[in-house]
Amino acid sequence: MLNPWRGVGGLPASVWFVFATTLVNRAGAMVVPFMVLYVTRHLGVRPALAGAALTVYGIGGLLGAPVAGRLCDRIGPFAVLRGSLVLSGLILLTFPLTTHFGVFLAITFVWSLVAESVRPASLAALTSVVRPEQRKAAVAVNRLAINLGMSVGPAVGGFLATVSFPLLFVADGATAIAAGLVLASLMAWRPIASLGMDGSPRAAAHERGKAGSVLRDPRAVIFLTGVFLMAVVFYQHEGAMPLFLVRDLHYRESFYGILFAVNTVLIVILEVPLNLAMQRWSHRWTLVLGATLFALGFGSMAVLHSVPGLLLAAVVWTFGEMIAMPASGAYAADIAPPGRAGEYAGAYASAFSLAILVGPWAGTIALEMFGGFALWSGMLVVGLIGAGVLSLLRDPRRTTAMAPETTDTALKPLTGSQ
Repeated sequence: MLNPWRGVGGLPASVWFVFATTLVNRAGAMVVPFMVLYVTRHLGVRPALAGAALTVYGIGGLLGAPVAGRLCDRIGPFAVLRGSLVLSGLILLTFPLTTHFGVFLAITFVWSLVAESVRPASLAALTSVVRPEQRKAAVAVNRLAINLGMSVGPAVGGFLATVSFPLLFVADGATAIAAGLVLASLMAWRPIASLGMDGSPRAAAHERGKAGSVLRDPRAVIFLTGVFLMAVVFYQHEGAMPLFLVRDLHYRESFYGILFAVNTVLIVILEVPLNLAMQRWSHRWTLVLGATLFALGFGSMAVLHSVPGLLLAAVVWTFGEMIAMPASGAYAADIAPPGRAGEYAGAYASAFSLAILVGPWAGTIALEMFGGFALWSGMLVVGLIGAGVLSLLRDPRRTTAMAPETTDTALKPLTGSQ
């Protein structure tokens, strides 16, 4: 019987460097989930104003991702990743010294500019060191680290919050710095050359002189529009969904947690093997399938209100997540011109940041004004429109992403290809 994880042995060591870095960083990611509680309980801010902290964080991420992407093309994604982790950790350590909400918001904005640079840098780093057909699997491996880490961070954060809220920032900052040091140590052990779709700094500068904005690339505009619509549907799990389950359907908060436990378990067990099996599938139809599953999973909650029905809905949109997220990250890298992979990764990250700002807010308002049936029916429509937009894409021609004569030892697998 074939091992469904068989293909991971052929991934370059650099992918596992990013995996280890992400795991350490995400295992300590605990500030954002508790930010509203912190400003209300520790700083004494009214709940009506507390959400401004998350809004400011989202705006910082939206603005910072394109800058980080361009910086990746200039100095390399691994350098940006390492620097943003260490710097964000240092900024986090200043939060406990803050007692004024206005200062807290200012630091939050600066922190989000730096911390959210990790997203495009990670994507550019992953996709620049693997062959095009390996990109889905590489992104899936990194998402495995994210989900494993996030299963630890908020849980530890809940414990620390009962002891001292400022400890959240200390722990999060320490693990961010540790993640940057882990990456630096691994790169010192097996150096990584500036190769692949990311290009060398000289090649990147040359290409930037000839090319315009990502938004002048019609294929990128179609892709980013479809991804944004898909993500608006997906991020209902952070806004309207918990309110709908607890307030409207009268389930306990623990049931919302159960749905996410199902989501996490499925991702940890299935996402990497699934993307290894689908690594040669067309990007176009993979993205359409993922967006359609998002639409069906969230849209079905208009009529599926029983425990089995809601569990089924969670399974469906989880499969959409496992299929669409790696494929979209891979596609962003595949359509990037040489020397501009970071720029395209930054635009891709900004599409998700914009969806985080718009999706939960719009979904909650729709739930309040029109009710659950209208909300989830609307999400079905939005998701299917997103799938329709993504169906307009053309798969890029796949070219070899790395020179075969490279001397970069980190491009070699940690184990032999199995």
